[in-house]
Amino acid sequence: MMSVLGRASRLIQFAKCSNAINLCVTTSLRRQSSSATAAAFVQPASTATPEAVENRKPKTGILMMNMGGPEKLDDVHDFLLRLFSDTDLMKLPVQNRLGPFIAKRRTPKIQEQYSRIGGGSPIKAWTTMQGEGMVKLLDEMCPETAPHKFYIGFRYVHPLTEEAIEEMEKDGVERAVAFTQYPQYSCSTTGSSLNAIYRYYSSRADRPKMRWSVIDRWPTHPLLVEVGPMPWLGPQTDDVIKGLCERGKKNLLLVPIAFTSDHIETLHELDIEYSQVLGEECGVENIRRAESLNGNPIFFQALADLVQTHLKSNESCSRQLTLRCPLCTNPTCGKTKAFFANQK
Repeated sequence: MMSVLGRASRLIQFAKCSNAINLCVTTSLRRQSSSATAAAFVQPASTATPEAVENRKPKTGILMMNMGGPEKLDDVHDFLLRLFSDTDLMKLPVQNRLGPFIAKRRTPKIQEQYSRIGGGSPIKAWTTMQGEGMVKLLDEMCPETAPHKFYIGFRYVHPLTEEAIEEMEKDGVERAVAFTQYPQYSCSTTGSSLNAIYRYYSSRADRPKMRWSVIDRWPTHPLLVEVGPMPWLGPQTDDVIKGLCERGKKNLLLVPIAFTSDHIETLHELDIEYSQVLGEECGVENIRRAESLNGNPIFFQALADLVQTHLKSNESCSRQLTLRCPLCTNPTCGKTKAFFANQK
């Protein structure tokens, strides 16, 4: 995120959230081929033909919510425009004018960054693989709520959250689960996606035809290796690397915890800006990054287990989601929380 925001981050008042970075192996080959690798390994969710799987009427829809990333360089500007226009993520003075201005100014720089990691973000391909692995397991684990179908809802690139909701309604889904792909909760990430769901229905003055519930945080799941949350804006990763080097620590392992799939922060910010450029400047002898969860079958099991547990609990949301942040000034947040809490 910080590599995308750049200097504009000085103007932004973020809600506190966890350090937004991911897991992966720092090799040039991995960076250049990550999108292609993810796409190549996406498999059908069952032994049935793709057409038969697609035509099944899903009983349970799982909306996999995330920020998303541009798949190709031509998508970068629209990605940045939506990002800098999102008042849930950031507050800017005269945002309807300053947001588009920053997006236009940042586009060439961010396009250059994406060109260095293969020409686009692999996050949609990885999310597709994870979703297919998850619903395949869920159909076996939870026949009473099957068939299950996953939907991808990104905030800043297609398929957008609103587009995914329209598809779910069209498919006749009975039970809809808004499943954040951020393990730790933040108003500026998960909260923004949930607000988008609320706004979708409130703007149409129409009640949802499906019963919604939400998995809004899952940082302590046994199958998710977790090393603890840290504030996003402090300490900065580069400051920590410099500090460790000053204390004679020349062999470093970066273990990002807040995202689960490779994207611009892992493939460029960590693998290039920190591991290559900053590491050389600081005199690091050896710097590596832990591999992302990406297509790990154990991660598919974790996702399926989270959904299964949630469905059996019959709860609309966690108790924490109903609480307002002490300094929250966003009027939509309270309405969103009430929307999900009142789903019966």
